[in-house]
Amino acid sequence: MASANFKTRRSGPFDPSSGEPFKVSRSKIDLFTECPRCAYLDMRLGIKRPSMPAFTLNNAVDELLKREFDIHRAEGSKHPLLEKYGLDAVPLNDERMDEWRDALRRGISYLHTPTNILVRGGIDDVWVNPGGELIIVDYKATSKKVGPSTEEDLYDSYKRQMEIYQWLFRKNNFAVSPTGYFVYVNGKADAKAFDGKLEFDIELIPYTGSDAWIEPAIFDLKSVVASDAVPPIGTSFGGGPCEYCTYREAAGKALRELHVKNKEKV
Repeated sequence: MASANFKTRRSGPFDPSSGEPFKVSRSKIDLFTECPRCAYLDMRLGIKRPSMPAFTLNNAVDELLKREFDIHRAEGSKHPLLEKYGLDAVPLNDERMDEWRDALRRGISYLHTPTNILVRGGIDDVWVNPGGELIIVDYKATSKKVGPSTEEDLYDSYKRQMEIYQWLFRKNNFAVSPTGYFVYVNGKADAKAFDGKLEFDIELIPYTGSDAWIEPAIFDLKSVVASDAVPPIGTSFGGGPCEYCTYREAAGKALRELHVKNKEKV
């Protein structure tokens, strides 16, 4: 269950000689599906990709959405967005919500015993329908001229994220609706003036996927990080070779050539 206390390393690369469960976040599984080599460098050798700038505006929108839905959670009422889209559900009122949202320290987790990998993730929200099924919800904030409106418009990484969260709740013995929802908030840039405020369009985008790929991916991940063989380069977001890997390869080659040239001058 999510509240179980497993003894795991707080940080550090995978140690094949250790018998402790190895903690893997939802984002690490997504990294592995994108590029096994980057995942190997991260989880086996402790070399992470360069971090991206913090999207503080996105974080602010997420926090405000959580507060807004928490009002309806406490009252057991339906949010106007759910009314607008005709979705018969209310925010789940459960004392574990703060724990499930805490991706850094707690989240919702499941120990995959065949691989001894503890998978965990932090969700944005959970709603519940009249049949008692939990509806997994994720907030997304951006600013585009044309935002997504259907599941076909969603990034594959968004879809995998939703499927992993659904899988985690199912593995914790919850009845989970096959359809999750993205609360997609798109900043409007067509206003006449800023005037100290930013306006947003809000869409509720349903997504019905499948978590059948997750367990095979966990087995593959364990096989890769436990091996001494470096996996091949994966693919980037655009479908070509991983940009991080190609940069490392090009930089390493250039530095080696420069090192050899400088030695010849001596």
